[in-house]
Amino acid sequence: MNTVSEMNNDQTLQLDYVELDTIIEKEFNSDKENLIMMLQAIQKRYNYLPQPAIAYLSTKIGVPYSKIFGVATFYSTFSIEPRGRNIISICLGTACHVRGAERVHERIKVALDLGGQKTTADQRFTLESVRCIGCCSLGPVVKINEDMHARLAPDAVNKVLDQYE
Repeated sequence: MNTVSEMNNDQTLQLDYVELDTIIEKEFNSDKENLIMMLQAIQKRYNYLPQPAIAYLSTKIGVPYSKIFGVATFYSTFSIEPRGRNIISICLGTACHVRGAERVHERIKVALDLGGQKTTADQRFTLESVRCIGCCSLGPVVKINEDMHARLAPDAVNKVLDQYE
């Protein structure tokens, strides 16, 4: 068997080592210089970087686990925790903040019933705060997956969230 199960928040994750080999060996030629791109590909597949996948990558390319873990935790685009199918990034930078981003943020948390968590119980959404999305004149800005929602008002939050499965 070429898979292994890992328990995470009461869900079982199946790691496919054949698929990991395809990413590491075929797509990136096991070249440690492609570490960030390999991590991006693994995260794209699992929606986060599972610990066993990091350990396997470490062995396959001969880079210490601690170094890979350091890269994975340094860059904010990587997550070592399971995330929802839809990633919501709300800008709380100065320009968005003065335009009401905190009210939008609170409305999202209430609408998703997050109760202090970052990810909904059904794994549909993960809410992350960021300091700048780069659309300062359009604030408050919320990015869901690759979709930008500009000048978002708190009363429009539910309508926007309903667009995502």
